[in-house]
Amino acid sequence: MAIITTKKNIFFSCGTKFVDLSQTLLILIIIVRNLVNNPTSPTLRATVVFAPVLLLLAACGGGTSPPSELSSQANGLPDITAASIVATDVVHPADYAPEAESAIMENDASLTAIDATGASASSDIGSINPANVSTEPIPTTDKFLASVVGASGGRDPLKQPFSTGSIWNMPIGSGAIYLPANLPTNPGKNIWAKMPGIDDEHIVLKPTAPLTKINASNAAWSGRNRCAATGGLLLQVPMPSNYIVPNSTSNSSSSFLLADGRSIVQTQPLARCTAGGPGTALVKFASVDLYGPGITGAHGGSGLSAIGGSIRVGELRPGSTGPRHVLKLAVYAKESLYKCSSRSNCFRWPAVTSDSYAVGNYGVNNPNSHPSMKMGSLLAIPPATNLNALGLETVPARQLAWTLQNYGAYIVDDTYAPGFFLNAEVGPDGSVPAQFKADYGFEMEQKVQGNTAWMRDIQRLAKALHVVTNNGPSSIGGGGTPRQPLAPQI
Repeated sequence: MAIITTKKNIFFSCGTKFVDLSQTLLILIIIVRNLVNNPTSPTLRATVVFAPVLLLLAACGGGTSPPSELSSQANGLPDITAASIVATDVVHPADYAPEAESAIMENDASLTAIDATGASASSDIGSINPANVSTEPIPTTDKFLASVVGASGGRDPLKQPFSTGSIWNMPIGSGAIYLPANLPTNPGKNIWAKMPGIDDEHIVLKPTAPLTKINASNAAWSGRNRCAATGGLLLQVPMPSNYIVPNSTSNSSSSFLLADGRSIVQTQPLARCTAGGPGTALVKFASVDLYGPGITGAHGGSGLSAIGGSIRVGELRPGSTGPRHVLKLAVYAKESLYKCSSRSNCFRWPAVTSDSYAVGNYGVNNPNSHPSMKMGSLLAIPPATNLNALGLETVPARQLAWTLQNYGAYIVDDTYAPGFFLNAEVGPDGSVPAQFKADYGFEMEQKVQGNTAWMRDIQRLAKALHVVTNNGPSSIGGGGTPRQPLAPQI
């Protein structure tokens, strides 16, 4: 038996059983405080005496065990040890099948609406090393609303979510080992390839907005109309009444902050075609904590987050340095990823899955020679590269170069059709592509055929990227001394 603390929780363990005591201890403190004010109350005195016994029974008799499908090295809560009790928000997404050619695709249109909990973890999934994770204090109220900026550091969790030690916030380390990523600069040798494409991510962090029904739709990537539900209620989320998500064939990943101010639930693909009406989606994913690691979510090709790593509204603005967090990419897997022979060998930590079609698709055209280049790989520009020597022609590309050298980007999806995609916010707070167009006078999404300065810069950045071969749960970003100061605590 042991009491183990993390940055947001306190666990009481007995063998492999565990109970989160954070709320229980808070209640116990309140009871003791009331007992001091009313020392003759027999009810309060009995509660204090028997509370430790009840906690012991909960841990050793009624506590929960890790799901049977997860090994002790998976991203779920494994056997309770000091080295494995941080990443509590894992979900193993359902397999997907490819969509039609113009958008990023990953899913099986034959799936009905389900909770995304199906795929098994590979042996290279591990737990977050607490040494790399911040020790943020436990909130002192039941509803620690995210609209309040943490007094300790000034980081707004709505603009840069998740813990200091999250994979989305950790800089590249001095111990990083690099190998060329060998990404194609003209994917598929197709002049119509998007370079870059933009994968819009619907980020809706409005916990006090009207509760909106999201009904099941299996239209998915079939080309059928997503606006019409084909099933019952999937979930309810706070969403402004006037927020519209038109029918499309895009990924349309979405993240919603629930009314408790800290739970984020993610869905894919989202549609909401009428103001004030319900929405639709194919799948929902287990909620993650705004203040936790935030690793997993609604990118079906990897199981990684649809909010962590997104280019947010207010970033890539003129006069900025570059986003001070890790980014996300989707690459043309046929040419960019290692040719894997089994699903478990098609992805690496922190990804928890790969596309259902990965075997026989990843790496089949011009296979990447590096086994490290898999779904979930961390890519970065090595520190030895002089960014000024890359010949970048545009301001936003120079900002991206800075971020890619100091924080890197995770591969989270396959573009399926030839392309190279960035992930960016659209939502009630604005649209990154629209902001980009207003700031720089040209579209954020470009095709190779256009041969624009921005497109050429994205080609240069893709060519400069290397894979961090030793990125892992105990060496996030490659380990060693971070290239940038850690994100303030929240």
